[in-house]
Amino acid sequence: MDIQHTESRDDHPSRRGFLTLAATAGVTAALAGLPAFTASAAPLRPTSSPLLPAAAAAKNQLWWQAPGSPDSMIQQGLPVGNGRLGALVSNDPAGELLTITDATLWTGGLNDTLQSDGQFPYGRADFGSLTLLAELTVDIPGHDLGTVDNYRRTLDLAQGLVSASYDLSGVTYQRQIFASRPDDVIVLYFSQRGGGTYTGTVSLAGTHGESTTADGAGHHASFGASFANGLKYGAAVTAYSSSGTVAVNGTSITFSRCKDLTVVVGGGTDYAPDAAAGFRNPSVEPESLARTKVLDAARHSATTLLYTHVADFRPVFEQLDIDLGTSSAAQRKLDTWGRIQARYRDDVPDPELEAAYLQYGRYLMISGSRGSLPMGLQGPWLDGNDPDWMGDYHTDINIQMNYWMADRAGLSDCFDAFADYCVAQLPCWTEVTQRLFNSPTNRYRNSSGEIAGWTVAISTNPYGGGGWWWHPAGNAWICQSLFEHYEYTQDTAYLEKIYPLVKGAVEFWQARLVTTTVTDASGASREVLIADSDWSPEQGPLDAKGITYAQELVWNLFSNYRTATQVLGKDTSHGATVDALRRRLYLPVVSPKTGWLEEWMSPDNLGETTHRHLSPLVGLFPGDRIRPDDSTPKDILAGTTALLTARGMNSYGWSNAWRSLCWSRLKNAENAYQLVINNLKPSAGGSNGTAPNLFDIMDMGEGRGIFQIDANFGTPSAVVEMLLYSRPGHVELLPALPAAWAAAGSVSGVGVRGGFVADLSWKNGKVTRATLRSVGGRDTTVVAGGSTRKISLKPGQSVTLRNLG
Repeated sequence: MDIQHTESRDDHPSRRGFLTLAATAGVTAALAGLPAFTASAAPLRPTSSPLLPAAAAAKNQLWWQAPGSPDSMIQQGLPVGNGRLGALVSNDPAGELLTITDATLWTGGLNDTLQSDGQFPYGRADFGSLTLLAELTVDIPGHDLGTVDNYRRTLDLAQGLVSASYDLSGVTYQRQIFASRPDDVIVLYFSQRGGGTYTGTVSLAGTHGESTTADGAGHHASFGASFANGLKYGAAVTAYSSSGTVAVNGTSITFSRCKDLTVVVGGGTDYAPDAAAGFRNPSVEPESLARTKVLDAARHSATTLLYTHVADFRPVFEQLDIDLGTSSAAQRKLDTWGRIQARYRDDVPDPELEAAYLQYGRYLMISGSRGSLPMGLQGPWLDGNDPDWMGDYHTDINIQMNYWMADRAGLSDCFDAFADYCVAQLPCWTEVTQRLFNSPTNRYRNSSGEIAGWTVAISTNPYGGGGWWWHPAGNAWICQSLFEHYEYTQDTAYLEKIYPLVKGAVEFWQARLVTTTVTDASGASREVLIADSDWSPEQGPLDAKGITYAQELVWNLFSNYRTATQVLGKDTSHGATVDALRRRLYLPVVSPKTGWLEEWMSPDNLGETTHRHLSPLVGLFPGDRIRPDDSTPKDILAGTTALLTARGMNSYGWSNAWRSLCWSRLKNAENAYQLVINNLKPSAGGSNGTAPNLFDIMDMGEGRGIFQIDANFGTPSAVVEMLLYSRPGHVELLPALPAAWAAAGSVSGVGVRGGFVADLSWKNGKVTRATLRSVGGRDTTVVAGGSTRKISLKPGQSVTLRNLG
């Protein structure tokens, strides 16, 4: 193994260094940007084109031969987003439709009461729901789909751009749609080649009975309103052209004989991530601010707006690049939906499609998680006001899975939305926990009568509120995700920020754990600490003590807290006390009846064998207390494998993703790969699988399929995990490389726990070159192909390893 040390190079962005590239391109694009819908300084504009050459852009483009139906936007609409605003785009030649969502447009409120059965209310009026902000339509009579030729729509993942083109009467008509973060608007640009013009109408409509008004002098239309919870919101649109006529007609904007047309739409709410302010920003008048933003953007040409957007988007996307091999010429000729169907029908690997699925997940992350609220069950993409489970934040797997990908796949800064959400919610979570958790109606109350710290319900909203059942171990899982982000970045300022969350969760569990006596196989007895009554999500008895799920998460929480106290140099004696409690925690054993790792403190299987949740396997993934090496007893490893096997290989998309990640941790490459492929199965009639627009669909029975976004992030996480496994002090390259990708490939920009970023390439299943760059890490061990090397770096340095294996 050859080793070469170098300083970090400026042409390869560091974990948080892509902002420098954006600034160099002439934009002010900081991911810490606007926390909600607020006024902002005018962005700087690029002085030259940041657009990729056509050949380079094609690598990360998906394309379709038909537009999306307005009756099936959730499965056919193409997503755009700027981190707060999101829209699904139809690309119909005669009637462009955008369903527009603001991540903060939520009904409901704190929801801080318990029902007689101990549950929080869980409806759209009390708990609340994410809803649509507006619908935008651009009607172009005479451009009916049946009369046009050579139709094509494209999603450019690397540049954040949806485009469509078609021919009509000898003229090629084109449109580009993008959601600009720097300008905080969505832009639609219609152009043509061949002497054609556009004539039609732009209409902006609310979806809650709002009244749109128009201003003829300003060439714009807008609306504003408020919900019963007091949240104000508004939206505005304007349009302009270099030729023809654009005018206001009633509540719409008309355009006539325009060679080009630019439409700018925007909006938002007065939500603020501040519990003390009631989660409102009283200085924001959303309708007025929406008008200001769209009119400010409209002072610039569509080209300028596009360049500003791409200069912001590209550096974020280019943090990671991946090559899993070359697909066949026949596969490349197919459009994206055709490739998905062929992959399933022919059962032939399509490595470029499989890599594109990862990049599609990254595109969604960039578009949906930058500077505002985190993404819930559907992210900021809706087709109506009634998303299943209200589009909420589920804390027993879903929001965690949404963010597993961020650090692994070169998008560490996109994790900030999740962390900032938790920090903002903490005052409410703490107050509600201490007031209600020990309520006599709560079946999960602490039997000791003591209460401290905070926890959450299974569902949470943006107002500090909970829905459905209490979720005692939810605090530990949230903190595991938060702390893991620190492991990737080694950012002590960030660790300081989340420290109150971690400490509060620890205090909750200090008050909750109970002592019991267990007897091992030899007949020896000992006292251990176990979790009070709980429910192993989401199955089994509702009142089991010492469930594996909670024991593993608390074990990890206590360990991470001890590390945090040492790194920050605070509460160190408390950290030592908590670590002593960790060593007394009961940890699961293998059932002598089933041969599986026990999910409950019982040898019996008390639930559904093939259940969608892998709750008892959190110690395997996302934790790594259980791993296939000498640190894990062989019987535990065998029982873990047996339980994972029993769960099966066919479930919902998010569940398949979790299974894939677990098989990857067990180094079973083919099982991990098969579960990725199972998620690429085309959804038909509402079945589990991938929709034409690549959204993951869950089969809810009776032909009803719904979009739930977590598989779109969990599956890419599994792809990365198959290529690289890490924990602080340890990096393993190609731990679960499947045969389909083994011939040759590469990946760059992969996050490594311990404070590194890795690039690697391989051939015939063996690593040929690997580079680790320190983003704060110093020492780690690299394992590849039977070779082991210890490396030491200073922040900013890199090391290149060659001839591994």
